Amino acid sequence: MGSQTPCALVVMGVSGSGKSTISERLAARLGWAYEDGDKFHPASNVAKMSAGHPLTDADRLPWLQAIADEIDRVCASGERGVIACSALKRAYRDILVHGRDDVRIVFLDGTQDLIANRLAARKGHFMPSDLLASQFRTLERPTANEQPITVSIDAPVERIVDDIVIQLNLVSQ
Repeated sequence: MGSQTPCALVVMGVSGSGKSTISERLAARLGWAYEDGDKFHPASNVAKMSAGHPLTDADRLPWLQAIADEIDRVCASGERGVIACSALKRAYRDILVHGRDDVRIVFLDGTQDLIANRLAARKGHFMPSDLLASQFRTLERPTANEQPITVSIDAPVERIVDDIVIQLNLVSQ
């Protein structure tokens, strides 16, 4: 892959790992566009989740394909973007990246205890502990052949963003 600047970064991790916060800050630092992957869910998924029903892989397919299409659009237009998306399974990441070498996965890595403590401290945010446990059971950590940028979330936001930029070998702007 070399030091080619990617056209898109997919910032992934379990709920509560800081995907939105880190993605927004990283995009601002790089001067790239930011998108929250959740906005690409079809109305049927939003309704299902709102009713408290978990999504199946079949439910996720059109969502993941919509994000992959946005990545392709951004890259084809010469733009650059950062997208926050849980992308917990390898199969999901394969849909998003689909063999491109100009799209990189950024994995926000933290322990279940650390994330549970952060979620408990958040005001106005409720995530049942069994849902967080379920996210960790589903998580398939990116492997070396995915060439992920893995960063520990046990640090202040700016340090996490610094770590990503350093691993990208990009000069911070």
